[in-house]
Amino acid sequence: MTEEQASIHGFGGESRDPRGAGDGGPPRGQGGPTGLEEDGALRARLGALRELVGLSRTRLDERVLAEAGRVLDEAAARDRLPRAYTTVAIAGATGSGKSTLFNALAGAQLSEAGVRRPTTATPVSCTWEAGRGQSPDGLLERLGVPARARRRAHVLDPGLRGLILLDLPDYDSVDPAHREQVDRLLGLVDAVVWVVDPEKYADALLHERYLRAFAGHADVSLIVLNQADRLPAEAVDAVLDDLRRLLDERGVALGEHGEPGAWVLAGSALTGDGVGELRKLIGELVAARTAAARRLAADVDGVARRLEAVYVADGAAAPAGLTDEAREEFEDRLATAVGAPAAGQAAERGWLRRSDRACGTPLAQGLRRLAARQAERRGEPPALAAKRLRGDESPTVSAPEVEQAVRRLADEAADGLPEPWAKAVRDAAWRGAGTLPRALESALVGRGPATRPPRPGWWSAAAAGQAVLLATQLLGVCWLLAVLVGQPLMGRWLPVTLLVVGSVGGPLLAWGCRIAARGPAHAHGRQEEWRLRRLAAELGHRQVLEPVAAELLRYREVRERYVVAASPAGVTELSTTGP
Repeated sequence: MTEEQASIHGFGGESRDPRGAGDGGPPRGQGGPTGLEEDGALRARLGALRELVGLSRTRLDERVLAEAGRVLDEAAARDRLPRAYTTVAIAGATGSGKSTLFNALAGAQLSEAGVRRPTTATPVSCTWEAGRGQSPDGLLERLGVPARARRRAHVLDPGLRGLILLDLPDYDSVDPAHREQVDRLLGLVDAVVWVVDPEKYADALLHERYLRAFAGHADVSLIVLNQADRLPAEAVDAVLDDLRRLLDERGVALGEHGEPGAWVLAGSALTGDGVGELRKLIGELVAARTAAARRLAADVDGVARRLEAVYVADGAAAPAGLTDEAREEFEDRLATAVGAPAAGQAAERGWLRRSDRACGTPLAQGLRRLAARQAERRGEPPALAAKRLRGDESPTVSAPEVEQAVRRLADEAADGLPEPWAKAVRDAAWRGAGTLPRALESALVGRGPATRPPRPGWWSAAAAGQAVLLATQLLGVCWLLAVLVGQPLMGRWLPVTLLVVGSVGGPLLAWGCRIAARGPAHAHGRQEEWRLRRLAAELGHRQVLEPVAAELLRYREVRERYVVAASPAGVTELSTTGP
């Protein structure tokens, strides 16, 4: 039987290994948490499941959450009805004697019994009043038992006060409407008595469609081998052993040796054998008044198990999520995409060029002007040529680099997440990435080029020094020319010295100034690179990192809620670190 089929009637809890056969277990409803403790844990789990569904509605398909929504609706409906009553259904195949057993428990002929198909067409109820002011009508309305099929117990057994016993239609009825009623009622009652007979106790329909699916509800179930009087005494034990084996193969836990689970017993509704023991077990179940809570807890167990794949990836711990390393790598890639490193280097070169223009020799400055005029003659726009020579090229945005940065971030952030949440993280990243290149370009244009730092005072002193050295060089040249034409000027070595000092001093001064400018130029380049990095990081954080972090936070919240909902004790702690 598939889990989808199991969800039809609310069964399908966690499989547990049945314990060996034996006697002497504690009464049902005892030996475990009290009703108040069970209610507290169940309320915590239902609250967590409700929050889980609310947080997941926009991220998961409605069909995935449909079963959880049904359980929450049923829990809310059951909570509005009195806990003084416990609803117990008797289910079985045609001819199994379930109606006869129902009548034996009720102490009167309340339900039509027979072997024709079908005999029971509508559910019949028998109610043992819980006391004044405790009306069972609300529960009977919820179960859909028609007024004409509602009975009151003729024998007022104090041990059954608060019991609503239901005789269901045959689950193997030829009428589909009858089977639909069975599936509906099995999803609403607090406990079930499964009636089998010696001939069809191994029926595949019973074991595959129902018993395998109701394994998680074994704690509120009893399995009765009816018509045992038709078997020899030694055959009864053999059939019971085989029945226990079949239950074991379907993962149904047996409530023997003090362990919670389904009780298996034999009897005969016709002779009355075993009816008293069955009545006692049902009385203990009703007296505890915890069957409804245990039934709902088993429903939540089944829902949690089916939802595990969409909240926990392969049973692993919570994924790392958005780590500091992933954030830094994303910001580095965005910085590369906007050309921040190249812009920093260009700004550094531009500073050095400004230093050269301010402190360089007049000959070097003349050569730069000549190069600019040659660029103009080649057709290069003057403004572009000037920018190129100054090192002020505007950074551009590389869309492929931006896409690669977003892809790497989304993949790392989604690593280890269940597929629906991994997809939500990737979608959140790409929604912001769609307009990120254009936003980066607009931000670069809006911010404009980096503000040039103030001109250092020593540049003016260096320029004045270059002027003095140029004048010294010209003076030496003029002096030598005068000496060569025979003018009576004193000395010949003095003009040579002036010429050498002017010719060598200018390049030496320019070289020294370039060495001195490297530190400020590097700092200016780093400042420009940091400016662009910060601009790219701010936009990347707003358009990509924040949506991704919001999705990861939502996943952490739903995972914590899932841990509480899936814990039988309603544990509210999460043992692993969230994203």
